[in-house]
Amino acid sequence: MRDHSEMDLMLKGYGLTTAKILYHFPDHPHLLQSFIWQDYDLAPKFPVLIKFIEFWKAELDGPLHSVVYTHQKLIAPNEWRKVDGEFVLH
Repeated sequence: MRDHSEMDLMLKGYGLTTAKILYHFPDHPHLLQSFIWQDYDLAPKFPVLIKFIEFWKAELDGPLHSVVYTHQKLIAPNEWRKVDGEFVLH
């Protein structure tokens, strides 16, 4: 996904997804730490977020407690229009 510009992703329907991840400290499991993750993703399936969570579970030591996320489309396809001409007024 990194080979596309942010504008290309937004025009393809991607929106900004922010996730607040709470996880247990590996050495002190009774303590929770928070981590904020943000990337462009497609709602409602969120493949990028799911891939990150799977990576976390497989590779990192701190077990997940909870994930809370929000998603905002920054540009909808109906907000983009082609301009054919321009009038210049003094």
